[in-house]
Amino acid sequence: MSTSKTMRAVRIVKHGGPEVLEPTEVPVPTPRAGEVLVRVSSVALNNTDLWTREGAYGRPGDPKALSGWRGPVGFPRIQGADVAGRVVAVGADADGGLVGRRVVVDPAAYDAEGPDANPVGLMGSERDGGYAEYVTAPVERVHDVTESPLTDDQLAALPTAYGTALGMVERGRLREGETVLVSGASGGVGLALVQIARARGARVLAVSSGSKIDSVREAGAHRVVDRARDVAGQIRAAAPEGIDVALDVVAGDLVSEGLPLLREGGRWVIAGALGGYDVAFDVRRLYLHNAQVIGSAMHTPAHFGLLMDLARQGGIRPVIAATFPLDQAARAQEALARREHVGKIVMHP
Repeated sequence: MSTSKTMRAVRIVKHGGPEVLEPTEVPVPTPRAGEVLVRVSSVALNNTDLWTREGAYGRPGDPKALSGWRGPVGFPRIQGADVAGRVVAVGADADGGLVGRRVVVDPAAYDAEGPDANPVGLMGSERDGGYAEYVTAPVERVHDVTESPLTDDQLAALPTAYGTALGMVERGRLREGETVLVSGASGGVGLALVQIARARGARVLAVSSGSKIDSVREAGAHRVVDRARDVAGQIRAAAPEGIDVALDVVAGDLVSEGLPLLREGGRWVIAGALGGYDVAFDVRRLYLHNAQVIGSAMHTPAHFGLLMDLARQGGIRPVIAATFPLDQAARAQEALARREHVGKIVMHP
């Protein structure tokens, strides 16, 4: 299948506000050995796009340092981790049978071979991503979802938010019938957590606020706690027997207030710090109750495989909040930063 020599892309050449997103024309990348070339149908936005652009990740020992997800960003960088599209070409040693297939790209770069490897890099951060008409990816990171009932927009919504959510659910060992607390439940990862935990047969208690509460309930939450009022008190009332697993993207004060609400052997899984990264808690509530605090960054290859199985079955249906053309990437990121939406924001190259 022939492609033109150049493509439209949006890239950043430095850290900063939305104004550093530059629409440009660049050469179409050539798939190297073991890679495929994907024509991007949909690319979804994530908080990591904002934080990478802003350099907001800090570094070990220097929390205020301008940094990407895992260290300095190599500029210029095409952003965008979440790609659904079709394979149009393959490099040497890649399966030519993938050409023409509808695929989702696992955006993670891993520290090892094998199903339980840790993610140490991200497409759109450590390598060029999907804010473009085409993107290359290693063939083992490309998953054929041609038969999925989901739309391209819904498929693009999956990798980072739903991958992160499934990683949290798996690392927290959530079992059917358990009571789960989901913080930040109207965000991309939060809504994914509600849907996946509900599909797993858990009793879902979600924290949200204002106009978003109805949407969180529609996504499958059994009870929604209003963030604007006494959260710990509301959780205690809704789950007097305690929480088995907390799936937390907010952190901050919620950790110190929430840990005492865990049942014996409870697990508190943290994958974000929207409410603040500087946390204090009573460590006695941890060890006296055999509780665990578990950090969770994204997913493993095994987790992503489970997610793709769900996608092929249509077992979860991501909510799409808004779509933008690629050349309006700055507007799309501004909309994401306002946090007034529920679901995922997607762009169409």
